[in-house]
Amino acid sequence: MSSVAELLSQAREAALEDAPLLLAHVLDKDRSWLLAWPEYQLQPSELRQYEQLLKRRQQGEPLAYLTGRKEFWSVELEVSPDVLIPRPETELLVAQALELGLPDQTRILELGTGSGAIAIALGGERPDWTITATDISSAALDIARKNILKQGRSNIRLAQGHWYEAVPHGHKYQLILSNPPYVAADDPHLLEDGLPWEPPQALGAGSDGLADLRTIISAAPAHLLPAGWLLVEHGFDQGRAVRKLFTKAGFTRVLTRRDLGGQDRVTLGCYPPSS
Repeated sequence: MSSVAELLSQAREAALEDAPLLLAHVLDKDRSWLLAWPEYQLQPSELRQYEQLLKRRQQGEPLAYLTGRKEFWSVELEVSPDVLIPRPETELLVAQALELGLPDQTRILELGTGSGAIAIALGGERPDWTITATDISSAALDIARKNILKQGRSNIRLAQGHWYEAVPHGHKYQLILSNPPYVAADDPHLLEDGLPWEPPQALGAGSDGLADLRTIISAAPAHLLPAGWLLVEHGFDQGRAVRKLFTKAGFTRVLTRRDLGGQDRVTLGCYPPSS
């Protein structure tokens, strides 16, 4: 058997930064427990599980998929390879939606909810809003449903379908927001940073990465209430192209917000022109 102290020492020597998190996950403890009980001897089954997870992490599999958890907007979410791993930069989409100062009883539509991260964050901040969160993947909706139930977000309902096909004809919303696929099909980044383990349908969007953004933006006016807003996340180099798509669709007050890294990340606009 091996002790916690021995395994952590080996991890430091091998520069395996995520090893303590994996060890804590296997033992179902937090990292402070590892420091408090360095003499604990792992059972053979625990050691095998830890070594297997560590090997998978060294091969590039994302930590979130190995632990089945990822924090977003201070909420711990369940994740799996059926959903995109929530990113910190996507919190900008939530922040911008809240900054609009929309009134009570606002109806929100989120397209492509995945794990439910965005809807859950908004639903927690504004329990008076009614949020419809959609996804084409039934497996993704299963994950979202678990997270919604765990967080007690009774103001969120789920719907399955491809973008606007998921909602009844004629339903309109004060705000539509989405973090759609926006990576070009031949982008070399798809082979790096754990992306090969994430669902390809949640990442790639045609030859220029704008295919789904075109669909969402062009069809949004038919689903917005007067002076309604559309917010979308996009790639760091797509801000200019996305603003053009907004303007072409008739949106005004179009602007792009930058993330904490100083990169273009979220574009928003109002429709129809508001006074």
